[in-house]
Amino acid sequence: MNLLAPNLPDPQRAFLGVERSVCGRIWRDRLDLRGTQTAAAIGQRYGLPELLSRILAGREVTLDEVENFLDPTIRKLMPNPNVLTEMDRAAARIADAVQHSEEIAIIGDYDVDGATSTALMVRVLRAAGSDPFFHIPDRMFEGYGPNVEAIRNIEAKGAGLLITLDCGTTSAEALGEAAKLGLDVVVVDHHQAGETLPVASALVNPNREDDLSGLGHLCAAGLTFMTCVALVRELRSRGHWNGGRIEPDLLQLLDLVALGTVADVVPLKGLNRAFVTKGLISLRNRENHGLRALMDAARLEGPPEAWHLGFLLGPRINAGGRIGDATLGTKLLITNDPAEANAIAQRLNQLNIERQDVEKRTLEQAEAEAYASLGHDEQGAVVIASGEGWHPGVVGLVAARLKERFSRPAFAIAMLGEQGTGSGRSIPGVDLGRAVRGAVEEGLLVKGGGHAMAAGLTVTRDKLGELRAYLEAKLREAVETARHEDCLEIDAAITARGANGELFSMIERAGPFGSGNPEPVFALPSHVVAYADPVGQNHVRVRLRSNDGAMISAVAFRAMDRPLGQALLGARGQTMHVAGTLSVNRWQGRETIEMKISDAAPADPLAAR
Repeated sequence: MNLLAPNLPDPQRAFLGVERSVCGRIWRDRLDLRGTQTAAAIGQRYGLPELLSRILAGREVTLDEVENFLDPTIRKLMPNPNVLTEMDRAAARIADAVQHSEEIAIIGDYDVDGATSTALMVRVLRAAGSDPFFHIPDRMFEGYGPNVEAIRNIEAKGAGLLITLDCGTTSAEALGEAAKLGLDVVVVDHHQAGETLPVASALVNPNREDDLSGLGHLCAAGLTFMTCVALVRELRSRGHWNGGRIEPDLLQLLDLVALGTVADVVPLKGLNRAFVTKGLISLRNRENHGLRALMDAARLEGPPEAWHLGFLLGPRINAGGRIGDATLGTKLLITNDPAEANAIAQRLNQLNIERQDVEKRTLEQAEAEAYASLGHDEQGAVVIASGEGWHPGVVGLVAARLKERFSRPAFAIAMLGEQGTGSGRSIPGVDLGRAVRGAVEEGLLVKGGGHAMAAGLTVTRDKLGELRAYLEAKLREAVETARHEDCLEIDAAITARGANGELFSMIERAGPFGSGNPEPVFALPSHVVAYADPVGQNHVRVRLRSNDGAMISAVAFRAMDRPLGQALLGARGQTMHVAGTLSVNRWQGRETIEMKISDAAPADPLAAR
């Protein structure tokens, strides 16, 4: 298979001798000595190829976890839903509403996790004989989660039970209003919870302090699935399904759970991997009219893979909540009318195109401001860009691009008059959420919160300067350490000839890949850059040739004006070490393996021998 046997890992030695790549990183073997020993043990016990064993060990899969990792199943990995605090109360209260024909309302978040959670609950409740109505708060006018006005409107429509999905844990005021109105609430959420919880009939959240389930890594869609399992079981114990109603096949709904799990970027470990693995099988059956229409609108060719959920389907559903109608995503996922599904999918596809245009224009302005504030030598611990009239729906995406471009935490803030709302994205090792909460305590923000890698805030214009100074002082040391320790972890070295379908099939056994289970990164040592040219919007297309004449196509995305793209374009005919991940390119019925380039470095032919 033309894999190049790695040397024994030396923590002081750079992989292939690359101590500073064109992206400014040192390359390291993902496995240290202990990891190499674990890989050898995995290979011996299970008879697995060396490369696959290395990939598993590199993702901290233990000897006893290998079988469940390679074949993750719901039956093996999903515990009794009642291990979640108050799940029994939640299932009982929803079952009561179903059997007593109460009006049931649902409030979901405006992102993909919220849309898939809402659609999942609606479908199960419909199968049980209820006809719930749902409300997705408008990002711009209502903000995140339940609000008092929405609660009053829901009660006025005659609802006896409200279910909040992917929200509710921090909505004390709104849920307090529900209690005053006599509206029962069941919360199913996964966001961080404080010591004091809102009033609710049941609050299911693995991240509440008294929950010992160990399921804090699940997204709302996964928790909603577990709630539906508990509900169906509760109704079964009451004989509800004996009257001619057919129990829903919950496994067929895992396509929704998989989409929410990947789009919400939760770790693909344990039960989450089972959700995505089995959900992809369901998605390939194309039984959900909305998802089928969305795949067609996105021109998804071949069987859907995990990355399609995050980069093709998820953004289109999100587009409704970002710049259009926040209910479109949920409507798409619950419809059984193919014509309606096609119409909504086309609308979401168009909104996504508009979102991309808005994001591009905003990013150009944000980058210009960032360059001006950081200076020519790009000094500073954090990037803060703000602009009048920026669309609040794209600031999170812009912040992510700024973080990627400048390799440091970044905020993008949409100003409207004297106040702005913004989002921040961080780099590994820098806790952004803690810094934002600290800024709130210092009186620099109207409100704000988040977690280590992402945060949201509301700030007044007159506090922007103080906020910048506070974050610079608060994050400088952590950012300097994180940037100094920035490295690219390599799973193995291969050749262009070795990057074939057989190798790719082996790699896929360790998938699906995503957050918490990163795609394997391979190095192509001393390959000639036989071709390099710009392509598309800021990408660089490359052809790499190994010493034996084998060729592989590769692409560096969004790299043309970055050091990586410039290095590749300037290296035509030269030998380089190139690192990246492998993917399948499907075109006109043919499948070829190509590389997505992450980094590169000049090769020293003498050292590479």
